[in-house]
Amino acid sequence: MGDDTVRTDKSDRAGFEALAQAGAEDDAARALGRRLKAQPQAADLQALSALWIHGAAAAPERIPGLYDAVAEGYLGEPVGVRPVPTDAAARPERIAEAFWPALWALLDEPRSGVEAVSLTTRTAALAGLVSPGLPPRIGRAALCYPDTPKAVAQGYPRRFTLEALARCPPGSLGATFHALIVDNGFDLEVLDREAIGVDKLPPPLDYLNARILQCHDLWHIVAGYETTALHEVAISAFQLAQFGHHYSAMFLGMVLTRVAFERPEGGALMLPVILTAWTHGRRTPPLLPVDWEAIWDRPLADVRAQLGVAPYASPFPADLFEQLSAAA
Repeated sequence: MGDDTVRTDKSDRAGFEALAQAGAEDDAARALGRRLKAQPQAADLQALSALWIHGAAAAPERIPGLYDAVAEGYLGEPVGVRPVPTDAAARPERIAEAFWPALWALLDEPRSGVEAVSLTTRTAALAGLVSPGLPPRIGRAALCYPDTPKAVAQGYPRRFTLEALARCPPGSLGATFHALIVDNGFDLEVLDREAIGVDKLPPPLDYLNARILQCHDLWHIVAGYETTALHEVAISAFQLAQFGHHYSAMFLGMVLTRVAFERPEGGALMLPVILTAWTHGRRTPPLLPVDWEAIWDRPLADVRAQLGVAPYASPFPADLFEQLSAAA
């Protein structure tokens, strides 16, 4: 289309909304994964994105089963770790009517208007439109992931400091983290936790959201994700697999929905990235409870060996989007 705008008819959207509200069993997600790998169709990609919106907006307990199943179907092998024991049979929340206009407005906006900051803001706005009953369920579901209760029991996380990182020896984890932040002009925490009210959230959401704000860029380093557009999508799947991070669930649901309706051929890029990163997150020992300050001075390779972390094996070049943009 000349104006680069998504156009879908009302029946497409109504069907998507109905499936996102209803959800589906893991077997259906597994079958979708197989079909999307063997003979990808736009309708199947829309169905999968509806299931991911279902998990993010209606049933956080369904997220690990749905992602495990579609990863198995698409990648051709089980995730290979114990299922996350959430209450997957819990009745889904009703997705608020206000949620849908916000989602479709994102699809209707030209791609040139959907920059990183805008997408982050839209994701946060969508997360604010869920049912009031959903946040407590998000917290309970997160506590079912390995070692999340142990991490939460440590209490609200203290801030890292650039001063402490600057004292770390060359080649150490702390020095590498310091360089990433300073050389790129990043903030030490992705967003100011108090400014966005994270400290006012009920437990365990206060801990979980503060912890990932301070650890997101650190996890980039330790888990082997570059700070590129493609790997920001990938690390969202890693974070979701580690503890059911709700922002990541909403972000991935939004991204896949946009791809499914606007450019479904992009599923052949997005699905391998998201699902290999999800599997990587599920197979990686939990990073939430790690006492990072105690290992700042150790070389990155030693830290990975100690924690049992293998770097992410990306199916495509990390800077693929940047390469394509430069070529265009």
